[in-house]
Amino acid sequence: MRRFVIGRAKSLLNRSYQYHCQDQALLRPLAPSHSRFLSSTPGLDSSSTSSASSMAPPVSLDTINPKVLECEYAVRGEIVTLAQRLQDELKAKPGSQPFDEILYCNIGNPQSLGQQPIAFFREVIALCDHPSILDKSETQGLFSADAIERAWQILDQIPGRATGAYSHSQGVKGLRDTIAAGIEARDGFPANPNDIFLTDGASPAVHMMMQLLIRSEKDGMLCPIPQYPLYSASIALHGGSLVPYYLDEATGWGLEISELKKQLEDAKSKGITVRALVVINPGNPTGQVLAEDNQRAIVEFCKQEGLVLLADEVYQENVYVPEKKFHSFKKIARSMGYGEEDICLVSFQSVSKGYYGECGKRGGYMEVTGFSPEVREQIYKVASVNLCSNISGQILASLVMSPPKVGDESYESYSAEKDGILSSLARRAKTLEDAFNNLEGVTCNKAEGAMYLFPRIRLPQKAIKAAEAAKKAPDAFYCQRLLNATGVVVVPGSGFGQVPGTWHFRCTILPQEDKIPAIVSRLTEFHKSFMDEFRD
Repeated sequence: MRRFVIGRAKSLLNRSYQYHCQDQALLRPLAPSHSRFLSSTPGLDSSSTSSASSMAPPVSLDTINPKVLECEYAVRGEIVTLAQRLQDELKAKPGSQPFDEILYCNIGNPQSLGQQPIAFFREVIALCDHPSILDKSETQGLFSADAIERAWQILDQIPGRATGAYSHSQGVKGLRDTIAAGIEARDGFPANPNDIFLTDGASPAVHMMMQLLIRSEKDGMLCPIPQYPLYSASIALHGGSLVPYYLDEATGWGLEISELKKQLEDAKSKGITVRALVVINPGNPTGQVLAEDNQRAIVEFCKQEGLVLLADEVYQENVYVPEKKFHSFKKIARSMGYGEEDICLVSFQSVSKGYYGECGKRGGYMEVTGFSPEVREQIYKVASVNLCSNISGQILASLVMSPPKVGDESYESYSAEKDGILSSLARRAKTLEDAFNNLEGVTCNKAEGAMYLFPRIRLPQKAIKAAEAAKKAPDAFYCQRLLNATGVVVVPGSGFGQVPGTWHFRCTILPQEDKIPAIVSRLTEFHKSFMDEFRD
């Protein structure tokens, strides 16, 4: 089976390697004059110095794990590296670019773009992190009564009442109890706190499952194309094979069972054992929300084929169209009469998305159902290697699944914050969708949910040839030209996968509403100029 690798990973890595590292200085070779270990070591004669200098470095691109070279993560790739460089230039020399600010539309990071955190959540976190203020009289005037009460409840569940302490490797038991109750209230079916593994966002949970399921390159994962690059990257890192199934753009990024069957059979014919099906609902980068009957067909497919269903449900709060509702795959499976013994299902949730957008707090969980006790023990072992996820993220995960209720002091303000954020996101999505559809050669499906639009761009042959001459994918060429001309950062569709011969880009709907008109006007002006320049 053809391994799916996003872009030209090695050449991209060579070009942008130093910018992918958080501590660039540690990864650059030191000049001899800057190395106190080489220049000040006594007793080295010239021949030994010469010999040392002629030796190959102990670590190079040729000697690191090839799986690291193979993986790629487009949303923080070459375009973003260039954007950060331009931002530094603007800061050092205002007026040096044809725009006055960089507008980041590349990643789902709401608070970095001005979204405010939910006050109740932050009050509870603050009180848990500094419990000594709970007994002070001033606290009653600064914090809501229900936030104070919730903080006491949570602290009573944490060992030592200390958010700086390790917890159980699955997470604080009391917080898992709260999350399980929230899942049960959402779905109408029981949830077991022992099925819940709290993690630092959903990404570590995905990696954990890839570690568990992938034994060699002969193990495959059915993944949607387009897909969130976490999946292609984690499959590559763990040595598996990505088995792509294509979403149907013509039907609003529909997921067709016939396509799943076709790709499954094709993989089997090439000696690939498909272990799991990844479904992202609502979709990233495509923004579709699956219909309930479609979900039932997916569950039935996984049951019949003996596949683990990996359900990425981190955008479950982000649904913008009244005719669609979010339904968890666990709810669908249970409503079909399928229990633990019928289907293996892992559901992922995160505090980074929804209306809360707490990306930096790194909170999330997976709910693991349908696995034997022996396999569950192995999952727990893998979780134990990392000791535990951070406690603040664990607390936030419990708050997300158990927010203020009617009658609580914070309920009205909480509801106003939540509704304000979600209604604003819906307006932004519609404005950008309309703007894209007004561009020559561009079509964009409706954003039913999530935080993104994924418009298709039909580029002139002259532009495609210019991209080839520049050794870039055509959509990456377009996105780089857009950035250099306007300061607007979007991600090429080639970073997510797409039907061969088609080109797209992903744009978030997250910039604040007062920034959206600037994005639309800059993009419109650029696109007209670009099409005129390369018109066939």
